[in-house]
Amino acid sequence: MSPTPVPGDSSSVVARLRRLIDEGRYPAGTRLAEIPVAEALGVSRTPVRLAFRTLAQEGLLQPHGKRGFVVREFSEADVQCAVEVRGALEGLAARRLAERGLPPDVEAALLQCLADGEQVLGKGHLVADDVGAWGALNHRFHSAIVGAAGSPVIADAIARNNHLPFASADSITLDLAALDREYQKLRFAQAQHQLVVEALQRRESARVEMLMREHAYIGLRYGTLFGLTSSAAA
Repeated sequence: MSPTPVPGDSSSVVARLRRLIDEGRYPAGTRLAEIPVAEALGVSRTPVRLAFRTLAQEGLLQPHGKRGFVVREFSEADVQCAVEVRGALEGLAARRLAERGLPPDVEAALLQCLADGEQVLGKGHLVADDVGAWGALNHRFHSAIVGAAGSPVIADAIARNNHLPFASADSITLDLAALDREYQKLRFAQAQHQLVVEALQRRESARVEMLMREHAYIGLRYGTLFGLTSSAAA
C-alpha cells in the first residue's frame, strides 16, 4: 500500500529526487509523472510538480509531452566537468571580490549564512528538514559572492553552467538514510564557508580563489571520506 500523501516540502522532494537520479533509481530516459512519483515518495502532487520544474532548470529532467518529464542522459565525466567549471568561475568571482574589498552589506550577508549554518548543524545531527535549510543558506552564500564580484560575464557564465546536471551549488544531494555521515560532510562544508569568509575579509585573493575551487568538489569527491557514495552537492 502506498503511504498516505502529505503536503511535503518541495526542497526536500527536490533533494530526494536528485538522490534517486544520482543513484540510478531513475535512469536516463525514464518518464516521470506527478502521481506515481508522489505516491512513491509519500507526498502530495504539489511539491512534486515544483520539484520537476526545479530539476528541469538544473538540467536533470527535460520536458516530455504536455506535462511530463524524462530523466536527461548524462555521464560522470559530464558532471565532473560541470563542477570543475563552476569551481573555476566561482573562484574567479571570489578573487575579484577580495581584490575589490568586501562591502559591509555583503560581509553581513555572508556572516548570516555562517550563523544559519551553525543553527542547522549546532544540534550535532541532521533531520530531514535540514536539507532544505542548508540548501537555502548555501544558495545565499554562493549567490552573495558571485553577485558582489562586479562581473555580469562571470554571473552569466555560472547561470548557463547551472543548467547542466549537478552543476549548480543548489544541487544538494543528501542521503536521508545516512544523515549521521551527511552531517560530517556538511560540517566540513561549513568550515570551508568560514575559511572563504575569512580570506575575503583579509583580501587574500589567491587563497580565496583556491578555496572556492576546492569547495566545489565537496559533493563530488568528498563522500568517500565520510563513508558515503558519490553525490554531487556542494
